[in-house]
Amino acid sequence: MATSFNNAKFTVPVNDVEHQTTIATTTLELDETSKDFDYSKRSQWLRAAVLGANDGLVSTASLMMGVGAVKQDIKAMILTGFAGLVAGACSMAIGEFVSVYSQLDIQVAQLKRNRDQGNTGGVTAEKEEEEGLPSPIQAAAASALAFSLGAMVPLLAASFIRDYKIRLGVVVAAVTLALAVFGWLGAILGKAPVVRSAVRVLVGGWLAMAITFGLTKLIGSSGL
Repeated sequence: MATSFNNAKFTVPVNDVEHQTTIATTTLELDETSKDFDYSKRSQWLRAAVLGANDGLVSTASLMMGVGAVKQDIKAMILTGFAGLVAGACSMAIGEFVSVYSQLDIQVAQLKRNRDQGNTGGVTAEKEEEEGLPSPIQAAAASALAFSLGAMVPLLAASFIRDYKIRLGVVVAAVTLALAVFGWLGAILGKAPVVRSAVRVLVGGWLAMAITFGLTKLIGSSGL
C-alpha cells in the first residue's frame, strides 16, 4: 500500500493548462489593444492641436506681413497681429464649440434611443458611453489655446525689433522654423513622410505670406 502511494503521480490536466495559457494570451492582447486605442485617441487630439497652432501661425504672420508691406511702423504691425490672434482664437473656439456640441447632441440622442429600446448593453457599457461623450467647452478651449500659441510666434519675433527690414526678415525666419516643426509633428502624428509633409507645410506658409504681402503692397501703392 505504501509502495503504491509513493509511486503515485500527480498531474495537472492539460485542458486546465491550455485554458490558463489562453486567458493570459487574451489578457495581453486586450492590454495591447487598449494601449493602441489610447494612443490613437491621444494622437488625434495632438494632431488637431498642431493644425490649430499652424493656422494661428500662418494667418497671423500673413496679416502682419500684409500690414508690413504698406506700413513700416512697428506699432501697426503688432496691433494687427494681436487683433488677428484674438479674432482667430475666438473664431476657432466658437466654431469648435458649435461643431462638437452638434456631435454631442447626436450622440446623446442615440443613447436615449438605445435606452428606450433596451439596447444599452448593460449599466457598465452605458456608463462608459456617457463618459466618452465629447466636451464642447474643452474642445473650444483647446482650439483657442492652440491657435493662440501659433499666433504668438510672429508676434514675439517682431515685438523687439525696430528696424523695418530686419523685422520682416526675423518674422519670416521665425515662422519658417515654426512651420518646419509643425510639419514634422504633423507627419509624426499622422504617420506620413516627414520630409514631404514639412516641405508641404513650409511652401503653404510661404505662399500665404507672399501673396498677402504682394497684394497688399500692390493695393497700397496704387493709392486705393
